[in-house]
Amino acid sequence: MIAPPERMPERDAAIEAMLPHVPYDGWTKRALKAGIRDAGMPADEADLLFPLGIVDMIETFADLADRRMEEAAKDLLGGSLPERVKGVIALRLEQNRPNKEAIRRALAILSLPRNARAAAACTARTVDAILHAAGDHSADFSWYTKRAILAGIYSATILYWLRDTSEDDSATLAFVDRRLSGLRRIGRIRRRAEEVLDRIPGARLFRPSRDVGDTA
Repeated sequence: MIAPPERMPERDAAIEAMLPHVPYDGWTKRALKAGIRDAGMPADEADLLFPLGIVDMIETFADLADRRMEEAAKDLLGGSLPERVKGVIALRLEQNRPNKEAIRRALAILSLPRNARAAAACTARTVDAILHAAGDHSADFSWYTKRAILAGIYSATILYWLRDTSEDDSATLAFVDRRLSGLRRIGRIRRRAEEVLDRIPGARLFRPSRDVGDTA
């Protein structure tokens, strides 16, 4: 897993406080200082909290959203892995409805070539958090396959969601449901492979262990 940005309560509080200013001032020090003042902290702490600048703020925001999503997803139980993934994504979208414009502006910054590494890191961490929150504990080749597929699904979902004007993100969730067919195929392929292995004498010894939570 890619290491997250530095985690501090003060950094989280500053990001939370600046979000209402981002639609007007963008991901800037001006927005950060305004938020810090709103939170009752000295404005000159902006440089101390985020010495790496704007991208550091955005990565911290994404990481904060990941953590909140995972915490809230603890109550999501039952269903197949794709169904649980959809539930976690739905939860994330619901949590971030007030931050749509901030996310739109963040994506514009991350889309710049110089920020490609940070963009990839944010996506990788979020995808890992979604699968973890959905109860995926796979340790075989599907660990990589699921994350590669979900990275594409999640990236497309966010772009779709930013244009979605439906109530309760219903159009976006229908879009997610259609896209999750890739994860369903992994489950079917894996089950077929296991059925073949079961018919081969001694092959069971070479099957990867399967966690109860890894149900595709």
